[in-house]
Amino acid sequence: MKSIKLLLATIITGAFLSSCTTIFNDPFLEYEPTLEEVVSDYDLWYIDYHRTTGNGDIPYVSKAFTLSFVNGILYANNNIVDIGRTGNGLGIDVGTYNTFNGLLETNHDLDGANDFEVTIVSNNEIRLYNFRQNVSYYLVGYQVNQFDYDRLFYENIEYFLQEYIAWEKVDVQGGLESAFDDENYLAFTPENITTFYSSQDNFGTQVDYINWDYVGGYEIFDVEGFEDLKILTLNYDGGDIEEFELSVINDGRVRLYNINSETTYDFAGKGFIQFLKGGKKKIEAKDIVRNDGRKRTKVIRKVKTRRNLK
Repeated sequence: MKSIKLLLATIITGAFLSSCTTIFNDPFLEYEPTLEEVVSDYDLWYIDYHRTTGNGDIPYVSKAFTLSFVNGILYANNNIVDIGRTGNGLGIDVGTYNTFNGLLETNHDLDGANDFEVTIVSNNEIRLYNFRQNVSYYLVGYQVNQFDYDRLFYENIEYFLQEYIAWEKVDVQGGLESAFDDENYLAFTPENITTFYSSQDNFGTQVDYINWDYVGGYEIFDVEGFEDLKILTLNYDGGDIEEFELSVINDGRVRLYNINSETTYDFAGKGFIQFLKGGKKKIEAKDIVRNDGRKRTKVIRKVKTRRNLK
C-alpha cells in the first residue's frame, strides 16, 4: 500500500514540475504588462515631436519636452530653463491621469481632458494616439539618471531663446564698430515664422516698456563637430543680415560672436516665461529698418544648410 502511495506521489510531483517548466519556457507565452506599468516604467518620456503624425494637436503635449506619469500625477518639462532641476528632473505637476479602462486618460490643468490609445513601439518607445484630434505622438522612455538634459538643451536652443521676454546686452568685447553695437535688446518669438525683435532702448528699461524698433526672421544652424555651438542668423526685414556664433553661458545668459565684426556680445535674459499653454505675449515693432548712415556688410547664405566652420 505504501509503495502505491509513493508511486502516485512521484507521478503527481513529476507532472507538476513538468507543467511548471512548460509554462516558464514556452516561447509563445509572453508577459503582457498593464497600461499603468507601461507608462510608469520610465521616469521620463521624451516627446520626439518631429515624428508626430496627423492633422490635429493636443496643446499640452506639443508644448512639452518630456512627460512623466507617476502615481496618477502628470508631470511635464515645458521649459528649457532649469531643465533637469525642476521637479527633480520631472518638471512641474500639470494635471492627472488614469489607466483604468485601457486608455490613457489625462486631465491637464489648462487643456482639460484628453484620451489616448497607447501602442508599444519598442522596448522604450510608445505611441500615443488621440482619436478626436487624429494625432499621434511618439515618446521615448528614459530614467532620470540616464537622460541627457544638456543634449536636449542644445537640440532645442531656439525654444530657450523664446523663454525670456527680452535679452539685454550686458557686455561687449573687442571687434570693429558696427550698427549692431547700438542694439541693446533682443527678443525671440514663435509667431508665424520664427520672428525676432530688437531695440535700441537704454539699459535698465523694464521689459514691458521696451520700444521694439526692428523686426525680422531668425534661423539657427548646427555646427558640424560642435555640440555646444550654434550659428544664429538675424534677417532684418529691411534686408540687413547679422550672423553670430551662439553659445550658452548659463540658463540666463548667452554669448553672440559677430562673425563679420569679430565683436563678442553677452546678453542676459529678462522676464522668464513659464510655459503652461500657448505662446507668449505679442511684441509690437515699428515698421522700419535700421539705417544709421554707417556702411554695412551683408552676409548672404547661398544655401540654407547646416554650417561647417571647421
